[in-house]
Amino acid sequence: MGIYSFGDATPDPATGRTIDVGQRVRDLVDEIVLADEVGLDVFGVGEHHRPDFPVSSPAVVLAAAAARTSRIRLTSSVTVLSSDDPVRVFQDFATIDLISQGRAEVMAGRGSFIESFPLFGYDLADYQDLFLEKLDLLLQLREEEVVTWQGRHRPAINGRPVHPRPQQQLLPVWIAVGGTPQSVVNAAARGLPVSVAIIGAAAQPFIPFINLYREALVEYGHDPATVPVGIGSHGFIADTSQRAADISAPGLMAAMNQIGRERGWGSEIDRAQFDRMRQPHGALMVGSPAEVTEKILAEYEMFGNRRVLLHMGVGNPPHEDMMRAIELYGTEVAPAVRREVARLDAAAPAPAR
Repeated sequence: MGIYSFGDATPDPATGRTIDVGQRVRDLVDEIVLADEVGLDVFGVGEHHRPDFPVSSPAVVLAAAAARTSRIRLTSSVTVLSSDDPVRVFQDFATIDLISQGRAEVMAGRGSFIESFPLFGYDLADYQDLFLEKLDLLLQLREEEVVTWQGRHRPAINGRPVHPRPQQQLLPVWIAVGGTPQSVVNAAARGLPVSVAIIGAAAQPFIPFINLYREALVEYGHDPATVPVGIGSHGFIADTSQRAADISAPGLMAAMNQIGRERGWGSEIDRAQFDRMRQPHGALMVGSPAEVTEKILAEYEMFGNRRVLLHMGVGNPPHEDMMRAIELYGTEVAPAVRREVARLDAAAPAPAR
């Protein structure tokens, strides 16, 4: 049970004012600290290279949070591995692991935004090849202290030691995926857990997609019972359903419509569509604690996922409302979900042998 954030610093849709970037980053660290205090399990921070999402280095933010937290797992969500150096990614997250005493993870992705490619001098024509080559190097780095490696997109490494080593024996690596079948097959081939983004669409159509992933795990010799699936969704929690919608809707609609204009999607989200999307079978986990609990459990029964991450800061809702949402998530939603999942698991038939 967790949260992910891009540290949104989008303008207030009512006033047009933009929050001070330094304040937004400090607020983000405070949100991670509160998530730890109220008992959530994981917090993810995403990498972007644009003014409305000011966190270009999730590792720096997570290191700050690592020094102020004691239990919560700290992950990127995502590290745009295609345009980064796997050696530096490994070193950064190994350092976070040492500061946090073994709570760091990497969630690697190809990136749904492309600003980092020209910024760091990469060709978008190599989008897929860059990711897979760098992913395989990252996985080798976590297995081997002294590395010999050669690829097409990075200078070779000839028997060089890579330090520091993390406190965990094997630094966890997750793969963030959208709806591309080859993405889950690539993850399954390497035995890596996936976090599936269910954004803007109903959850049920993703059942075949997740089934494909588990079938591919078996095909590549991995036990699906030991490789978890995570689900990521836009969400927000308030004391009442109406308040959750009223707080979340303006910023989320503004942020998503801005991205839609950049990408030429054509239609924009209005309040009526927003309200439809937060209905029981809609994509948005926005509502009261009871409503969000019900939606999380409905997805658990569909997917058998072992992690859920809510992107609760879309459009930069007021910080005090974010803090209340985190409090409700940790003190009401998470305990209710855990109790019901434990009951469902206990009632499930034992697997055939």
